Amino acid sequence: MNLASKSLEVADAFEANEVFQRNGWTDGLPIVPPTEALVERFLAAAALMPETVVGIEPVRRRRITAEKVAIAALMAGCLPEYMPVVIAVIKAMCVPEFGLHGCTASTGGSAPFIVVNGPIRTVLDMNATHNVLANASRANASIGRSIRLFLINVLGGIPGQLDRSTLGHPGKFTFCIAEDEDDSSWQPLAQERGIAQGRSAITVMAVESPHQIMNEWTHDPKEILDTYVAAIRANMLTYSIWEGNYAMVVPKQHRQTFVAAGWGKREIREYVFATAHVKRGEWRSVGKAAVARLKDEDQTYRALRSPDDLLVIAAGGPAGAFGAILPPWYGKKSLAVTAAIDSIEGGTT
Repeated sequence: MNLASKSLEVADAFEANEVFQRNGWTDGLPIVPPTEALVERFLAAAALMPETVVGIEPVRRRRITAEKVAIAALMAGCLPEYMPVVIAVIKAMCVPEFGLHGCTASTGGSAPFIVVNGPIRTVLDMNATHNVLANASRANASIGRSIRLFLINVLGGIPGQLDRSTLGHPGKFTFCIAEDEDDSSWQPLAQERGIAQGRSAITVMAVESPHQIMNEWTHDPKEILDTYVAAIRANMLTYSIWEGNYAMVVPKQHRQTFVAAGWGKREIREYVFATAHVKRGEWRSVGKAAVARLKDEDQTYRALRSPDDLLVIAAGGPAGAFGAILPPWYGKKSLAVTAAIDSIEGGTT
């Protein structure tokens, strides 16, 4: 293989890290030095040539080659077998509806949230249970981090330069989970969004920081959902009123309550759609009276355009009546995208 990237000679891995730190080529954490031999190994694992175009960033029309993706995955600590997942995420982010340029450059500081479905979850030993939104799996952590390093080094998403995030949040280091399909009777997210049963897939959505909720005082599914909806309404009042995708992560204890009451993902989506709304005048209660009075204060705003805007994800540890709402970056300006994962044989996993 002939790689196009510039080669540097350094004394050892420590010095390689120092070079990358000095040049702003990392997220601030140490990296795995991307040697030519290792980059070629990662490309071989994905059955791709270095010059293969994986995607084109829709706004600036930047061509994304497999070589650059392999370097990012390697730097992030991925194993070669993670490459098909990383490739699928980047392809999905290049779909115009995702709004890749906007969510990368915005002062809003969103992060790509990745959900993995299908057999590849277990092949890669991905985490879907304990501590699911944090540290518990090499695959989760490094796949998510590879996307951040790709954004920095390939698309120029450097804080203070293209990335104008005011605050950001820890998900901008890595934000990748698997859905708990093995311990859930619900239809997996990817199948709900059009992927055939038995195929592996990813869903990626630009999200703000997660809002953790707790309700252990009821077995009424509506009352539990009212707590999740309260987090959505709080986001609408304190951050953004615009409708679009929201992600809802439901651990086992709440899932058991929903299932016992005969509620599945469809019933959850419909209830949240019906109840997750605010009136413009409510902005007065959070210090935004100047905005509230610009229009009819009785005007109602919904969080979702339809029930299908809510991504309901079965994930999290088996104990504790907790859950999480992951709000969107900018409503329908950036929508979740689901895509199948291609295997190295050219079929699917």
